[in-house]
Amino acid sequence: MKRPLLIFIVLAFGLSWAALLPVWFDGGLSSPMAGVLTALMMFTPAVGVLGVWAVSRRPFREWAAETGLTLGERRGRTGVVVLCAWLGIPLLVFLAMGLSAAAGLVSLDLGGLSLLRAALEGRGMEVPAELGSVAVLQIVLATLTGPLLNAVLTLGEEWGWRGWLLPRLAATNGPLAGLLLSGAIWGVWHAPLTLLGYNYPRLGSWAALVFIGFCVPAGVVFGWLRLRTGSVWPAVVAHGSLNAVALPALLLGDAAAPPNEVLAGVTGLVGWILLALVGAALLRFFPLRQPQPVG
Repeated sequence: MKRPLLIFIVLAFGLSWAALLPVWFDGGLSSPMAGVLTALMMFTPAVGVLGVWAVSRRPFREWAAETGLTLGERRGRTGVVVLCAWLGIPLLVFLAMGLSAAAGLVSLDLGGLSLLRAALEGRGMEVPAELGSVAVLQIVLATLTGPLLNAVLTLGEEWGWRGWLLPRLAATNGPLAGLLLSGAIWGVWHAPLTLLGYNYPRLGSWAALVFIGFCVPAGVVFGWLRLRTGSVWPAVVAHGSLNAVALPALLLGDAAAPPNEVLAGVTGLVGWILLALVGAALLRFFPLRQPQPVG
């Protein structure tokens, strides 16, 4: 167990830092290379899995089933869970924004869409005359196609964190501890980005610590999808959906009083609480069996 874990951690963490180093020396998140290198970073957990497989000398078909690349023992249930993740994650994202507004933590501007307008202008893009219609279309497309468009990138992460690492931690420490620990490790892995203020620009390097607070409950939900089905694909879909709709939801705010990302939205405190409640409900009403130790 120790040698494979060491190989995985060294590859996933070491290569993530190697991928983002040019960004650190070329303007941080404003670097023109940031988007491409961030996408490259998302493949590093999958490289870690391949590194462990390379030294295991096991048939890849057996390895694929063990790490969740198949649809699990009950394909029908996996399909239902995939659909629930596809539609459920956007629901949670917009529910988090609604709860944030109800708690007075964010001002929504659904009529003028001033924050979305400011974002488009900041990128030098022309603002459409029917901005409201464009925003609705963007949200619908993000909900319906986001998981597909993001699937390759999110598989790069999920095959590592939920596909390979989580079942091993759960088998050794129990499902709940495995879910919490894998989520925390996932959050720490983002440090090459979050130390630059990613997701929480007003915090600077403290964003690295705050983002772990989001990754732990999100990791519980994503991890439950993986352990419940025996497949990594529900987690891939959930992650892809989250990446697609989280930003459009925040852009529904008011430019005069932009959302505080630490408090509002799915990645803020409101989202942490919401995801924690969802994770607790899933574990309470659909409990997980402890995975068998992996050879």
